[in-house]
Amino acid sequence: MTTDALFKKVRTYTKLSKKAEQAWTSLLRPRHYRKDESFILSGTVPTTFAFVVEGLFSQHYVGPEGNMTIKYFFPENRIAASVSATLLGQPSLFTITAIEDSTVLEYEFAAFRALVTEFPDIADFYIRYMERHWIVEKEPDEISFRHNDAMKRYRDFISREPLLHRRLKQHHIAAWLGITPESLSRIRKAIALGVG
Repeated sequence: MTTDALFKKVRTYTKLSKKAEQAWTSLLRPRHYRKDESFILSGTVPTTFAFVVEGLFSQHYVGPEGNMTIKYFFPENRIAASVSATLLGQPSLFTITAIEDSTVLEYEFAAFRALVTEFPDIADFYIRYMERHWIVEKEPDEISFRHNDAMKRYRDFISREPLLHRRLKQHHIAAWLGITPESLSRIRKAIALGVG
């Protein structure tokens, strides 16, 4: 597997020197995950990040009553990780599972963190990626979950992620919205009838 997809994506955030690219490449391990196979298990201490070359992952947790809530989706060109648990060296509250057959480039976070210290351009990428995906993108969702109903959140999701929406099963979307699949069916029916 080549690393072209990773570094093409990295260059959309910042310019990367050849030396930095070679150093990061030395950390990468290609891996394939079958659908429903877990990359990170809840209760374990994660140490790796994974750039998604092909496929799709979800980050989710299961509540005390057995209801699954999806926090995040990681499609192609995203870095899947349980970030807080990795940074703190604590067991992850979340499981990250392939919901399609997927191919990734994995790397040990500690080794990557050492490169962040050594290479200013990798540090620049790391800061820009964290800011965009783990701060800027999450705030609207956090506000929406406090103030909007499931209909509004669903319409916003379709508008913001039309391609991802088509790849997901109904139970995935319902778990992300925090509602049952039956409730999502009613929302879809209302939209189709023009009453939602």
